[in-house]
Amino acid sequence: MNFQSLEQFIALARTKNFTRAATELNLSQSALSRSIQKLEDQLGQPLFERKPREVVLTDLGELLLERAKSILKLVEDTFSELSEAGQRSRIRLAAIPTIAPYFLPGLLGGFAAKHPQISVIVQEDTTEMLIKRCSQGEIDLAIVALPIIAKHLEVEPLFDEELRLVVPVGHALAKSASPTMQEAGNYPFVMLNEAHCLSENIASFCRRQSVQPVTVERTSQLATVQELVSLDHGVSIVPEMARRLDLSDQRVYRSFKGEKPVRTVAMMWNASRYQSQAMAALMKHIRNHARHLHASTTKK
Repeated sequence: MNFQSLEQFIALARTKNFTRAATELNLSQSALSRSIQKLEDQLGQPLFERKPREVVLTDLGELLLERAKSILKLVEDTFSELSEAGQRSRIRLAAIPTIAPYFLPGLLGGFAAKHPQISVIVQEDTTEMLIKRCSQGEIDLAIVALPIIAKHLEVEPLFDEELRLVVPVGHALAKSASPTMQEAGNYPFVMLNEAHCLSENIASFCRRQSVQPVTVERTSQLATVQELVSLDHGVSIVPEMARRLDLSDQRVYRSFKGEKPVRTVAMMWNASRYQSQAMAALMKHIRNHARHLHASTTKK
């Protein structure tokens, strides 16, 4: 039994699928299958119950999962302390898809220039998965949007961000400097799928405005939402950080009249895990980057 086989076991337990786990681990499915089989042979009992479309942990698998997480957490913390002593560190930073492409590039470029000895590994996932992975020690730090329901994790708000209406050029709502949500609700909406917390944020705002827009299309990428709006498939609501980086002349953005929808961008981490000096440096850099980004946005 080795650390690598335990990491593979944990990945399979989380994804419940050999194909997904192998893809995540950058392994062939056959290699992962052999590794798990070898682990089961060493223990003399099966760790998973194989079903047609998924695998489910056996009682022994459940026991090993908890032990494996503890072992790898101890190993990770030990290496973090040792690497810090050697002036070399690695941080696993994650963000939700509606933040990652707009917030992280500028953040990471500035951080790398100031701390070239610190390696930042970037990942992207939904809020639900980031909470689980942060709790389990698979990531060190995450950039998310509130609300976060996880009592065992630390969450620090960074800034509030306005959500803006986006419509195609020439659309009737583009003629108004500040349309109302009631006016926007008369048109079909293109939205992100419901796995994204931004969708619930927008839905909550619509409920407060007593508006129930008709969603005609859903997609998994914010950039796709913007392109579908350009093609006149509908209108949508997107974060200010996406608007700020949008260079297309096929879309028009407007602030709503009256109450404006907002989301709160936050930083999340597991305070029970070892916090290195490198981690502290990145968190400080994130706070400064967020403050400067928010200041430049509010001036526009």
